Amino acid sequence: MREKTPKQIVELLDKYIVGQNEAKKSVAIALYNRYRRAQLPEDVQKDITPKNILMAGPTGVGKTEIARRLADIVDAPFVKVEATKFTEVGYVGRDVESMVRDLANEAVRIVEKEEFAKVEGQAIRQANKTLVRLLVPGVKRNNRQNQMQQMQEMMQSLLAGGGMPEETEEVTDEIRNQRLSVAEKLDRGLLENEEVTIEVEQAPKANPMGDMMGQMGMDMSSMLGDMLPKKKVKRTLPVGQARKLLVQEEEKKLVNYDDIYQKAMDRAGQSGIIFIDEIDKITAADKRNSAGVSREGVQRDILPIVEGSTVSTKYGPLSTDHILFIAAGAFAESKPSDLIPELQGRFPIRVELDALTKDDFVRILKDPQNSLLKQYIALLKADGVDLVFTAEAVDKIAEIAFEVNQGTDNIGARRLATILEKLLEEVLYEGPDMEMGQITITQAYVEQKLSDVVKNKDLTKFIL
Repeated sequence: MREKTPKQIVELLDKYIVGQNEAKKSVAIALYNRYRRAQLPEDVQKDITPKNILMAGPTGVGKTEIARRLADIVDAPFVKVEATKFTEVGYVGRDVESMVRDLANEAVRIVEKEEFAKVEGQAIRQANKTLVRLLVPGVKRNNRQNQMQQMQEMMQSLLAGGGMPEETEEVTDEIRNQRLSVAEKLDRGLLENEEVTIEVEQAPKANPMGDMMGQMGMDMSSMLGDMLPKKKVKRTLPVGQARKLLVQEEEKKLVNYDDIYQKAMDRAGQSGIIFIDEIDKITAADKRNSAGVSREGVQRDILPIVEGSTVSTKYGPLSTDHILFIAAGAFAESKPSDLIPELQGRFPIRVELDALTKDDFVRILKDPQNSLLKQYIALLKADGVDLVFTAEAVDKIAEIAFEVNQGTDNIGARRLATILEKLLEEVLYEGPDMEMGQITITQAYVEQKLSDVVKNKDLTKFIL
């Protein structure tokens, strides 16, 4: 499948994000340049590094939303991190290298999903065979082996990587006919609600020590898991749910994880994207009293990652030379020039996002796919209530949201969520107990419900 062109990427972003055309164009060009680079000879590819992007603009104008939607649009490993979660190396807190390890994990997840899709048909057939055997069990044979022989067979099976040996069973003609009948019913979907007991691998438990080791690029649970047999647990589930679990286990057996890890590392290194949000929060607000641990210290630690370095992950070393970094921040109390000069230089593309106007609010309410109004209409539809907004009501909601933003802290489009929750509070409360019908939200209703918001100067309770 051919890569999406910059225009196509922008068109897809337009479905969810109103305005901010410059930011969309910059992101789209940066993404498509990855495709252009891939078409060039290897010696040229090495010298072409991604042009990292720095997005600056008020909160709630679409910076994070652009990043979030990118993950759905481009077939590339993508992670979003908060700059405020990191601390300088040597202090308690998250290590900046963890963002690269998160990217490696995401790349493995994407490639694993792709490889699973290739063997899904085979896995389903094998899972159905297992379900047939479980629904119509065979007659267990009398095992006359002594305990020593049993232990020997068990050890041989474990060393060969085959797990615990299965119990032998005898299949009579009657059982064989029953299984054929059950197999036919399974294919027709007639046994989906039938309960069956299956054995599946026990889910891994949270291990704080494992997390600490993971920060150092070591995965102790994986290392131990390779040496020890997998613990199985019995679960009684409907056939439909049991099949999903069995298919997952069969898929894991059918794919080659060494190939998956190799492909994932290549993809993460060549087309990975890391979005660093709230980067303005790690600028030094006061140069004389710099909070180095969580501010300039973090900038210094981020610098080599963005410049290009090799980070140890549990899947192997990952180079950051060709990873695209997108940083974003409101820069309300600071400016991009407050970042250390070396880091500034690593984000050559600067994009200023515009504050939202009243017209933008109207479009945000109506135009995007699954817009706020569409969400509330769908929610009340679940109660059998048809919610209708007049054009005048939508204009009034947008006007009030804009005015409140101007009079207090400007929180952008997030203000609309606050306003709508206040406006529809009674409708959402009464909805389940109402008879099916239509509710029309008019301009007069909006003015009545939100008059306090406009008149009251103390608007703190309406601020998210």
